Amino acid sequence: MRSEPYLKDVLLNSTRVRSWEEYPFTVPAIRALKSKTLKLHPKCTFFIGENGSGKSTLLEGIAELEGFHPAGGTRNFNYDSRERTLDNPLKYTLSLGKGVLGKLRRDGFFFRAESFYNAGSYIEPLEEGLPMDRRLYGDKSLHEQSHGEAFLTLFTERLTGGGLYLFDEPEAALSPQRQLAFVAAMHGWIQNEAQLVIATHSPIIMAYPNAWIYEFSERGMRRVEYRETEHYRVTRAFLTRTEAMLEELLKE
Repeated sequence: MRSEPYLKDVLLNSTRVRSWEEYPFTVPAIRALKSKTLKLHPKCTFFIGENGSGKSTLLEGIAELEGFHPAGGTRNFNYDSRERTLDNPLKYTLSLGKGVLGKLRRDGFFFRAESFYNAGSYIEPLEEGLPMDRRLYGDKSLHEQSHGEAFLTLFTERLTGGGLYLFDEPEAALSPQRQLAFVAAMHGWIQNEAQLVIATHSPIIMAYPNAWIYEFSERGMRRVEYRETEHYRVTRAFLTRTEAMLEELLKE
């Protein structure tokens, strides 16, 4: 496993921000980048936090700067989507520090659960009619599979490592067992020289060892250990005190 990352860090250029009172610069975690550089782990970095905390927004900005389609896909994907019509201010204000490998622009993929259907629609005609040994996304149309099965087909057939992979909520359609399968796939990609940046709510996925976890909140952004995360603490409390927690939650 190489020690040199594709992306080393993320920096917000304050002089390029038109107004700190406009979205997304009103989001505390994004504003926090005004005063510090966000360093990325050479293997795996997690962005976690509540809905609206800015983790997906930042990931999308990184993806666009890296040349990925804003609705998901590779750097070569070209299809119409709502995301493509939006002008993300972060692509003008962020700077990415790249390692030597990052400048080579090897394999890469931006997975965005919310708009994966659109990416799948773009993939389908590209694969149609190809012999099986040339198909990159399995032997069955992604639209002929369940949502979770299509996710896993992408993860196990198309992604093999050797590049930068960005994931926005990959757990969205995955059962707990399939989330464990995703963790195993993560390890395979990393062993094959991939660097991952993942925005997630899943305490299963963020348990991957030797990764960095950044928590996005109203206080800004900070690096935390796995067992410090609210995701771990709430899940553990619920599983160990299920009846007591339900009784408290369901009080009139």
